[in-house]
Amino acid sequence: MGRTQEGGPKVTRIRIVGVVGAGTMGRGIAELAATHGFEVLVHDNSREALEQAPRLIEVSLQQKLEKWAITEAEKRAIQNRIRFTPNVADLQDADLVVECITEDLAAKRELFRTLDQVCQKQTILASNTSTLSITEIAAATFRPDRCIGLHFMQPVTRTRMVEMVRGLKTSDETVRICTEWLRDLDRVGVEVYESPGYITTRLQAAMINDAANLVMEGVATPEAVDTAMRLGMHMEMGPLEMADRIGLDTLLVILDRLWHEYGDPRFRPSPLLRKLVRAGHTGVEAGQGFYRYDAEGNRIKEDRP
Repeated sequence: MGRTQEGGPKVTRIRIVGVVGAGTMGRGIAELAATHGFEVLVHDNSREALEQAPRLIEVSLQQKLEKWAITEAEKRAIQNRIRFTPNVADLQDADLVVECITEDLAAKRELFRTLDQVCQKQTILASNTSTLSITEIAAATFRPDRCIGLHFMQPVTRTRMVEMVRGLKTSDETVRICTEWLRDLDRVGVEVYESPGYITTRLQAAMINDAANLVMEGVATPEAVDTAMRLGMHMEMGPLEMADRIGLDTLLVILDRLWHEYGDPRFRPSPLLRKLVRAGHTGVEAGQGFYRYDAEGNRIKEDRP
């Protein structure tokens, strides 16, 4: 792998990965990359998030250890590959930076503008956005050819597919490097051209929204909806638990955006979803959504919201 200053050799393979955002998605991507041997640097402006992230990653690794999926030595090695920093300038040596901040276009554009100044010229900048325009985000930089969408799915460490979203100016070389990196992570990159919601979010959001309406209309309980979909449709988790893990506040933003973009009634947010968000019951991070969760994010199955 080469490294670029001004006019230097290109990055041809990823070695060091930067992650912006120490929330659920950021922690998952960091753990996944470190598990496959990459050095990872996680940045977040929130001191609280940075303090919680190592503990929550350790909880995740400990669960794998208890299931004999990794050894104690492997657990320590993974943890040692992940560093945390409140300083965005520390991402300057990363070959790839993946942002996982709030689903807000202005915030993502401002972050990409900052990363464009901080990172080396050939660093690839990726967004984990599920609905926003990569073209519009990339336009905030002087490297739109090296900007791409890498949409990881929850749970990151168990889902083998990642959507690779091309912006208008994303280069073939950027797609090639990211495809190889995903292969190194034992993930399949599915190439998608820019459209609100891409493939997975567009289909997933409509399903979750309809599931929430089923509960609101009294057709079934959350447990009944999820059990029917898990067992009947061979899903790893039901749509309402999935919604809790995405974050109901995030889901509401996604649905509002898809409703605005397409004008399709399927995406008009369920009143029950809005009510839960207004009550602060936003899912796993809050400890309560459609279900209740403990501090480690495990569902408390005997309770109902």
